[in-house]
Amino acid sequence: MSEATDAVVIGAGVIGSAVTLELARNGRRVVCVDKGPAPGAGSTSSSSSIIRFSYSTLDAVLTAWESAAEWHHWSNFLGTDDPDGMARFIRTGMLVLESPGANTAAVLRQWDDIGIGYETLQADDIRQRFPTLDVGRFWPPKLIDDPAFADDPVGEVSAYFEPSSGFIDDPMLAARNLAHAARRHGASFRFHHEVIGIVRHGDRVAGITLADGGTIHAPVVVNVGGPHSGRINKLAGVVEEMRIGHRPLRQEVFAAPAPSGMRLQDGAPIVADLDIGQYFRPQVGETLMVGGAEPECDELEWIDDPDSFDEHPTVERFETTMLRLARRIPGFGVPHRPTGLAALYDVADDWVPIYDVSGLPGYFMACATSGNQFKNAPMAGRFMRALIDASAAGHSHDADPVHVVGPLTGRSINLGAFSRLRIPSATSGTVMG
Repeated sequence: MSEATDAVVIGAGVIGSAVTLELARNGRRVVCVDKGPAPGAGSTSSSSSIIRFSYSTLDAVLTAWESAAEWHHWSNFLGTDDPDGMARFIRTGMLVLESPGANTAAVLRQWDDIGIGYETLQADDIRQRFPTLDVGRFWPPKLIDDPAFADDPVGEVSAYFEPSSGFIDDPMLAARNLAHAARRHGASFRFHHEVIGIVRHGDRVAGITLADGGTIHAPVVVNVGGPHSGRINKLAGVVEEMRIGHRPLRQEVFAAPAPSGMRLQDGAPIVADLDIGQYFRPQVGETLMVGGAEPECDELEWIDDPDSFDEHPTVERFETTMLRLARRIPGFGVPHRPTGLAALYDVADDWVPIYDVSGLPGYFMACATSGNQFKNAPMAGRFMRALIDASAAGHSHDADPVHVVGPLTGRSINLGAFSRLRIPSATSGTVMG
């Protein structure tokens, strides 16, 4: 009922599996535990798995751009092919429809700096390239019971198009691929195991205790528990020192029939439409995946207990989502029954993830990642390995932030940008992707 290892990773989603892989191929004995049944079976399986770069800070854009290069060459990154199948990157490009308050200038400034190509499009350009879309400006996003919901548009939207974005066809398979690669380096995975305690020895972390009575002793514990990570941080006693909080957010994502022009085979892009408060992307099977972008009019549904929430989509959210989509795509036929899912994402106060050390030596956090950090799994693993290596060498990340150099660009990424002690960002975010 007791064992010892070099590191324990809590959570086998896409981020947790990536962390496990990086630590294992760096020579550590790693045990990854998860209360679910398989890699990626939690919030990862509900991800829209969008690979995009539309962030307004240099460190965030570099992280996504560097990670995308690994998704493009997935087998090379893993160092193996999974006999059960490989997740695929599907390149579609991304069309971002501009809206008041968007950080467009900041995003494009970072892209210019890094060398990410894009085009700016006016309304006539959008009509010509994507004739299925209505180019009217419907801002601000509205609820369907708002008397102004059906008002005529006021003016027209502009946009920018970035051709390198896309999505991963099977997010759960991506986590399984990472776990397969980690096992080849000696890592082990324990499923249906719930963490109920964090073991300390003196002032350091010393392992975890499990609900079945078992204990895994380790000098390194990494919390990648997704929607359960806040509860695990409480067990570790590290919450009080954190300037940034995080908690589970219930999200609904729907699948709808894709009209002609918006199908994958039509060359349809991912569309980030903050003007109506949504995003949508084509997917295999002539359908669209449609989710919300958290406009001010939509009430956010925070969850206290990640083990108790309604897993079924609601009619109200479905109707709002579909009717908003019909404003942007006039040829869209609104389906009668909701097809989709509800899931929990772990979200930080300022929507920026936490990749960090903690006040408990040996205890590390990769939190607030579910939802918008799927794309960054390859670099997230490297981030956590760098933090763990630096701490083992006696380096204080809090005093002097660790940097990771991206292999594609050779640019340095400041991990202090993802610190639990950072000043909360004033930039609004979204769980999209």
